[in-house]
Amino acid sequence: MISYKNLGLVNSRALFAKSVQGGYAIPAFNFNNMEQMQAIIGACVETKSPVILQVSSGARKYANQTLLRYMAQGAVEYAKELGCEIPIVLHLDHGDSFELCKSCIEYGFSSVMIDGSHLSYEENVALTKKVVEYAHQYDVTVEGELGVLAGVEDEVSAEHHTYTEPDEVEDFVQRTGVDSLAISIGTSHGAFKFKPGQKTEIRLDILAEIERRIPGFPIVLHGASSVPQDIVAQINQYGGKLKDSIGIPEDQLRAAAKSAVCKINIDSDGRLAMTAAIRKVFTNKPEEFDPRKYLGPARDKLKDLYKHKILNVLGSNDKI
Repeated sequence: MISYKNLGLVNSRALFAKSVQGGYAIPAFNFNNMEQMQAIIGACVETKSPVILQVSSGARKYANQTLLRYMAQGAVEYAKELGCEIPIVLHLDHGDSFELCKSCIEYGFSSVMIDGSHLSYEENVALTKKVVEYAHQYDVTVEGELGVLAGVEDEVSAEHHTYTEPDEVEDFVQRTGVDSLAISIGTSHGAFKFKPGQKTEIRLDILAEIERRIPGFPIVLHGASSVPQDIVAQINQYGGKLKDSIGIPEDQLRAAAKSAVCKINIDSDGRLAMTAAIRKVFTNKPEEFDPRKYLGPARDKLKDLYKHKILNVLGSNDKI
């Protein structure tokens, strides 16, 4: 058993309490490798923002659970080396079983998500409560989910939205003891969220009603990438074939961040930024074979993207 406290990490409880009062959201950035971690920590140090390092089940398999633990510990030390000791959470994204959540807690995660949204309501309550009771023994915070997001990202996929029912949130939070709640209000996983001409809108009215039912309770938005059209254009300019890629408008996310939304997940935008930079190098310098020469620019573009998100969308800068 490895305690996250020994790795220099924090859980999300105090961060969410501050964000509710401050009207901003904590960035939750997914990572799989060193370059992504460097970009995340660099962006958050330069903007003085707390951060949630997210690891999906697929990322854990790809990068190895032991290496991920040391990378998270390294992130803490890297931030100090850069001159700013920012709060860092290590979070399991879309955990789908008690066993996976338990394993992550034992490997030093300070926060886990148990996603029982694909189950019946009562089964979701029972599974979430079981994870909460285990996690809280080790002061690990737990995120639950009500409602289903459409789209595909890693091992999570669904064809249709199921909006979160405001009538259920109070009962769910009370019965499970969960620390935060992911809701479905129109965001979507992946880069292909909407089609050209389709109205891209998140249901801020549902969010307001949920906030009324559970005032001050931390709310989470998944699938919140905006799919910047300039980055999509750059990918296609340099040989990519990303057609009809449209995301969530950033002004809508900023409005959500000013409410009880304490955590906004952004993954696809980062993948797009890195891909655009790598494709540019491969096209302009086809003789290049040193990974540092294309992963370095990818890391730099990712850091710039995340700084933009922190400063102009989430509002988490200068909140450490």
